[in-house]
Amino acid sequence: MSVTADTVRQLRERTGAGMMECKKALVETAGDLDAAAELMRKQGLAKADKKATRVAAEGVIAIERGADGASAAMVEVNCETDFVAREQDFRGFAADVARTAVAARPADLDALNAVKLANGESIDERRRALVAKIGEKISVRRFTLLAGAGALGTYLHGTRIGVLVRVEGGTAELARDLAMHIAASNPRYIAAADVPAAEVAKEREILTEQAQKEGKSPEIAAKMVEGRLRKSLAEITLLGQPFVKDPDQTVEKLLKTAGASVREFRRFEVGAGIEKKQEDFVAEVMAQVSGAGRS
Repeated sequence: MSVTADTVRQLRERTGAGMMECKKALVETAGDLDAAAELMRKQGLAKADKKATRVAAEGVIAIERGADGASAAMVEVNCETDFVAREQDFRGFAADVARTAVAARPADLDALNAVKLANGESIDERRRALVAKIGEKISVRRFTLLAGAGALGTYLHGTRIGVLVRVEGGTAELARDLAMHIAASNPRYIAAADVPAAEVAKEREILTEQAQKEGKSPEIAAKMVEGRLRKSLAEITLLGQPFVKDPDQTVEKLLKTAGASVREFRRFEVGAGIEKKQEDFVAEVMAQVSGAGRS
């Protein structure tokens, strides 16, 4: 059997181990996925083998500013339970990952996991050691870097929502306020012009159908659709939203008054997009009672 990128990916998902360890194990076992997983367990590299299939939708967001003051990194590190998310070793690991990301500026997640920490361990080696100690699946899910001219705003809402925003022509205080706004209002784009044409077309189609069902004339329906479309786009764009600290003005008006513009932003929320397993404990107990009654 040959060692392909796909088999390396499958072994990584199965064991939670790093890319190089997986590739080495596959080479030693001639590409046999099961044998490689067993070898890694024997070597202590795959304690997370069974844990890697669990859902890790809890965790923390960590942010670290660069020494230059003009850059910052934000990371999401996941675990399985809120209890572990509050554990100091876990939070310390997340902070180390953020510090490493802003200092090393890796190209992607694989490169970040391979970066060495001060004690000589790679981030992925430290992660596996933490899995062995804590007993839960732990993963560095994603990271982002922001750098450039202007004011850099950062904001952490507890440990579950983080924001980075870069503002040109504004103050550090304005950038911080905008980061707080983005955390609270969760815009998807900066301006209406940034919304993909396909998304705008789909929204217009939905609104048109709604207007037609209201029995309006074509002329009135067309005006209604465009008005509702503008409102819909305002709700999902930063510039169109009412500013959280002063809802009487939009963010666009706030920026115009300050002579500033938002160049880019990033928002992370713990577990966003991860499908969580919902435990129905009442149903589980009732099923056990019913089963006991039939026995």
